[in-house]
Amino acid sequence: MRFISKLSLACSVAFISGGVAMAADTVTLQLAHDVDLEHSGQKVSEFVAKEVAELSGGKMKINIYPSGQMGSTRELMEILPDRGVDMTYISAGGLESFADIYSVLTLPYIFKDKDHYNAVVWGPIGKEIMESTRDKGYVAIGAYAAGSRSFYARDPITAYEDLQGKKLRVPPSPMLVAITEAVGALPTPIAFAESYTAIQQGVVDGAENNIPSFVSTRHFEVAKYFLEDEHSSFPDYLVVSTQTLDALTEEQRGWLLQAAKDAQGYQRELWEQMETENRQTAIEAGVTFTPVDKAPFQAAVKPIVDDFKASHPQYEDLMQRIQDAAN
Repeated sequence: MRFISKLSLACSVAFISGGVAMAADTVTLQLAHDVDLEHSGQKVSEFVAKEVAELSGGKMKINIYPSGQMGSTRELMEILPDRGVDMTYISAGGLESFADIYSVLTLPYIFKDKDHYNAVVWGPIGKEIMESTRDKGYVAIGAYAAGSRSFYARDPITAYEDLQGKKLRVPPSPMLVAITEAVGALPTPIAFAESYTAIQQGVVDGAENNIPSFVSTRHFEVAKYFLEDEHSSFPDYLVVSTQTLDALTEEQRGWLLQAAKDAQGYQRELWEQMETENRQTAIEAGVTFTPVDKAPFQAAVKPIVDDFKASHPQYEDLMQRIQDAAN
């Protein structure tokens, strides 16, 4: 985190506090994340930065720090409330460690199909969840498609039984750790940027993610077997410090919120295209995609859903409304 300290010191005259830099009637925000340059999170960041500059006529600028330059997902979320950075791009799985309401979205097989997912994520329920963390020092201002997550490995996996004892990289998501354990594998949290090397060197046997991330990380080069169990489907988010939002003028907030909203439509179309193209890229590189009977997976993870309901009664109504949204 020394980089952040040096940055703050060098810009101490321009900074009001934390990340927002002001000079006369201009403002510069810092957006940092730990995904790679080909990830849709970087594409969203670039879209938002460009639109903010256009809407503001150059009076508002967003500097992007990708690929973990300013820290891991956890490190960025820890400094976000105090404006050590203004914004970050993060999955619901990453957010659940900081706000357990996001665990509801990461529950295995909670969505019946894509229409159900879309109705929740971009409907009133999704907006309610995004706004719910204001008192924690941050809010999500945009929700973005992230497909379905499945397991993949270096050695052949074609059925539920093949996962038993496999050491698999998972992100620092309590729910994804629990799901991986439930299906008989050994979850191993490793930083996103380090996961390729971990698979390549056999530190882990494989990992789990969606198809575009599987390709953008180039994991398809070292893990040739993709088991399409689709155990989780949850979105990514653009998250901003509430202190940053409060420091902006109403007009500046309007530019930022409009850009984040417009990026949602752009990214959903991009995601559909990426899923199709990336699957073909992986197939041409020799990856075997195997559709599976999901029944054994659903049976294995059912206790996770039951335990969550029992230990989080405050979300009973929310979970019921999510279920009702499928009708």
